[in-house]
Amino acid sequence: MDFLQPPDWIRPRGYSNGVAACGRSVYLSGMIGWDAQGQFHSDDFAAQVRQALQNIVTVLAQADARPEHIVRMTWYVLDKKEYVAAYPEIGVAYRELIGRHYPSMTAVQVAGLIEDRARVEIEVTAIVPEE
Repeated sequence: MDFLQPPDWIRPRGYSNGVAACGRSVYLSGMIGWDAQGQFHSDDFAAQVRQALQNIVTVLAQADARPEHIVRMTWYVLDKKEYVAAYPEIGVAYRELIGRHYPSMTAVQVAGLIEDRARVEIEVTAIVPEE
């Protein structure tokens, strides 16, 4: 996996400008902050991010993939200000579950998500290196 950083660009914080990778592609649908039985345990933004990230790790494992295989994440949030205010808590959860691996990322504020209680939805693409 090669992280793409043009030499004259400022280094981004918490993500990469791009990633080049070879291997088996794994595509995850949007993960939200509910548990394996489809139950929400919190309406708190950071708590839902933590659960969504845990869901990502769990589904990746089904493909023998790990968080360090993630090459792209797309975050859909209902409220940009809520997202920004939760940066410290999100950072803690991210480092605990994903590690210090920062793939390319996009975050978009959206008008709504399909599940009414969802505050965030995260899509993931991973590339598992060929052995």
